[in-house]
Amino acid sequence: MKHLRAIAFATLTGITLLSVGCAVVRDQQTAGAYVDDAAITTSIKARFVEDKTVAATAISVETLNGNVQLSGFAKSSAERSQAEAIARNVKHVKSVRNDVVVRP
Repeated sequence: MKHLRAIAFATLTGITLLSVGCAVVRDQQTAGAYVDDAAITTSIKARFVEDKTVAATAISVETLNGNVQLSGFAKSSAERSQAEAIARNVKHVKSVRNDVVVRP
């Protein structure tokens, strides 16, 4: 009987989650939006690696609801600008905040 109640509760919980939608902690962002943001971040970082002018390890990328924030350090203003241009040209990016600092 205990197992039957546990199974019924688990089923009801699963149905409730499916009908309401699943949210993660990041500002009640849906799981689908979280996955999209992760894909955007991954795409930007991959393009940084492919680009010879951007040091992919020195620039961090964070994405929330399609809004990208770049941070870290660049060797020149050209590198900083190139990182922003790369991020802006990735599909589903809504905005880019460039907080990359150029080291003297």
